[in-house]
Amino acid sequence: MISSLLNNLNYGTILFLMLLESTVIPVPSELVVAPAAYHSASGNLNVWLVVVFATIGADLGASINYIAARWLGRPIIYRFANSRWGRLCLLNQEKVERSERYFNSHGMAATITGRLVIGIRHLISIPAGLARMNYGKFLLYTTIGATAWHAILAGLGWYMHSFVPEKELENQIELYGDYIKWGIASIVLLAVLAFIIRHYLRLYRRKS
Repeated sequence: MISSLLNNLNYGTILFLMLLESTVIPVPSELVVAPAAYHSASGNLNVWLVVVFATIGADLGASINYIAARWLGRPIIYRFANSRWGRLCLLNQEKVERSERYFNSHGMAATITGRLVIGIRHLISIPAGLARMNYGKFLLYTTIGATAWHAILAGLGWYMHSFVPEKELENQIELYGDYIKWGIASIVLLAVLAFIIRHYLRLYRRKS
């Protein structure tokens, strides 16, 4: 079913596939948003709406994870991760624990930066739910992080339209994976630095 949807991208399928990607179902967002933006460059879709619908889907999927984690709790989440269904979703307890460590290390900002980290992106909403993070802040930070990620992918797809034949698109997206990772790492670093600077400025103002 997913392969059929990938071959017939429209705003509805983009939203649905990004909803799945933000839960625990392994749908590679780079093979959804980048090709959708690639086709938008030829007038089939609007690239801004591609980012908007991808982000709405990500918000919906992340909210499902958040609500499940908040109301089911850690033991049930771990039990699912270690179950046969969890393994089918390429999930295990170690991955959930890694996302928790990332969240605990970076605080609420992890909900933004975590959306940009491969391997953490679709799971960062679980520790947010387990920590009972304020849902309004969770949704805001998720939207910021998801928008940044989808904008990167959309920019890549739009750019590749000028020199990559459609039949080579998937291979070229994989080839450019390293550039995406470096770009994401830079954005995450800048976001963390901005958060740290803002935190210390607040402390300084309180003392003065």
